[in-house]
Amino acid sequence: MNYIDRVLENLVKKNPGEKEFHQAVTEALKSVEPVINSNKIYEEFSILERLTEPERAISFRVSWKDDNNKIHVNKGYRVQFNSCIGPFKGGLRFHPSVNLSIMKFLAFEQTFKNAITGLPIGGAKGGSDFDPKNKSDFEIMNFCQSFMLELFRHIGASTDVPAGDIGVGAREIGYLFGYYKKIKNLHEGVLTGKGLDYDGLAGRKEATGFGLIYFTEEMLRENGESLKNKTVCVSGAGNVAIHTVQKAQEYGAKVITMSDSSGWIYDKNGINLEIIKKIKENNRDRISRYLEFEPSAKYTSGKFNWDIPCDVALPCATQNEILLSDAKNLVKNGVKFVSEGANMPTSLDATNYFVENKIIFGPAKAANAGGVSSSVIEMSQNSSKMTFDSEFSHNKLESIMKSIFKNVSQTACEFNQKGNYILGANILGFKKVASAMISEGVV
Repeated sequence: MNYIDRVLENLVKKNPGEKEFHQAVTEALKSVEPVINSNKIYEEFSILERLTEPERAISFRVSWKDDNNKIHVNKGYRVQFNSCIGPFKGGLRFHPSVNLSIMKFLAFEQTFKNAITGLPIGGAKGGSDFDPKNKSDFEIMNFCQSFMLELFRHIGASTDVPAGDIGVGAREIGYLFGYYKKIKNLHEGVLTGKGLDYDGLAGRKEATGFGLIYFTEEMLRENGESLKNKTVCVSGAGNVAIHTVQKAQEYGAKVITMSDSSGWIYDKNGINLEIIKKIKENNRDRISRYLEFEPSAKYTSGKFNWDIPCDVALPCATQNEILLSDAKNLVKNGVKFVSEGANMPTSLDATNYFVENKIIFGPAKAANAGGVSSSVIEMSQNSSKMTFDSEFSHNKLESIMKSIFKNVSQTACEFNQKGNYILGANILGFKKVASAMISEGVV
């Protein structure tokens, strides 16, 4: 049994039942096999064993009161996976699906993603199984304050800088930051995604969606295409999806689908984004209301169906939303490009199916890196006590995403795998993290 297979076998034994974590590690390590096999130093320094074990995994109780003074208890997490390149960085997710396996997979992926950006940040992720839907602002504030009452011990501007994720937007970040200041008596850049009136970055809200399109456009251009006049399917209707649609439309694409947890819409004439923003950003309502404004569109309840013909698929909702059956539908219906806006939205067998069928694939750890890249710009703004305008942050983000694509593409070519951006991203991230770990000794 070779080194990678031994590590994976032991990983499953040590972490039973953590299927999302197993999936993320398997995909990454199998991709870097050419590097591992060509240099024994990684095995000599037990790099894979160390790289797949988080530096710290914190689990804690979060007790809070609802508007009727009923006490509720949720689980909170912060998984600080790897800090060899810089302070831990990664979002907080509030969603009923949150568990330790999902936190570990996200933190592991974040380590590679952050390394790929070329910026000095390590990988982490955190969150809770708390569901902010149908909660009042006061209930959400109570929960956030209780969550921060434990989290504050483990974070800091030079230690660990969380951001938002699913279920954690500007409202939640505000409550978390306000309570951190009260507890620590310290105003520092400990969270990113803050409001513009208290040290937030102009352009941060759009960053993940815009970054996805910057990366995807570069991917298409390298393959002789562009987003102009392409038919695009997008899943999700949150912050990432909304700004993905916005930038895709600016590039001349026709986006025909969006979805939320209740169902999905198909508008053959192209999504009217202003209606989506009114429904989702202003009213926090269900996407089914879209038909009140655009009656010619179609709404289907339940899981998004990737059986709509398109040129480009951009999954922007959650992990494992594209399964093997979905991948087969997409290929059957003529998809040419898939680029991941969410974290690991494509299952491993679906990813392999895309590769086998020569679909150009942009992996999340590269294509989804716009959010964290923009977060580092916000960290720089906070530490310098200056304010960057939206033009500066958007230009910087575009430059970073184009650089990420260039480096990923070049890495793939170095291993005679031109166009294999999955391999390029994994090897690029792995080599940087592994090199830093070797340099810093056994810690």
